[in-house]
Amino acid sequence: MVLIDIDGTMVDSVPDLAFSIDQMLTDLDMPVRGEAKVRQWVGNGIQRLVKRALTNAFDGDPDEALYQRALPLFKSHYAENNSKRSHLYGGVKQGLDYMQGRAYRMGCVTNKAAEFTHPLLHELGIGDYFEVIICGDDTPKMKPDPMPLLTAAQRMQVDPQQSLMLGDSSNDVRAARAAGFQIICTSYGYNHGEDIRRYGPDAVIDSMVELEDII
Repeated sequence: MVLIDIDGTMVDSVPDLAFSIDQMLTDLDMPVRGEAKVRQWVGNGIQRLVKRALTNAFDGDPDEALYQRALPLFKSHYAENNSKRSHLYGGVKQGLDYMQGRAYRMGCVTNKAAEFTHPLLHELGIGDYFEVIICGDDTPKMKPDPMPLLTAAQRMQVDPQQSLMLGDSSNDVRAARAAGFQIICTSYGYNHGEDIRRYGPDAVIDSMVELEDII
């Protein structure tokens, strides 16, 4: 089994996330943050993304009343825009076709909420590749906790020791190691500006086309 992350691994979703964050901030009469900052903040779920945008800080905690106003605004904007500017990275379809052709069972594990995940995968034409899709609100804990990966393995009745995670961030590496999975990371993803090699994945690829030489 191969479990694959979405944001920063298969899909560059930052353009839509940044647009929706800036629309939310505009609604609140706050300064917009722009795509470059949002690109550094993605990866820990929309709740944390909204908090980072409100405080303009990676570990900031906004006023609770402000956050409760902001989150529904972001969700509304993102629901309308979650596939308008997002796109597959080069090599994604080729990598998926290769694994499908070799009869690897595939699943998708993401910290993105289900209400945004399923429409995005459908709009980008890749939803049918996955036997199971585990979203950020499908389990009590998200990556870097191993629970989503172990849940997918349980549903597909696969041994974690015979499984692989394909991701882009330290969250993916930590979750995979804790679950007993092997882990391959993309070099181009969202890891808060850090080189993913610092976290010791089993391999780093520049394109999913390279999976043909690794798996």
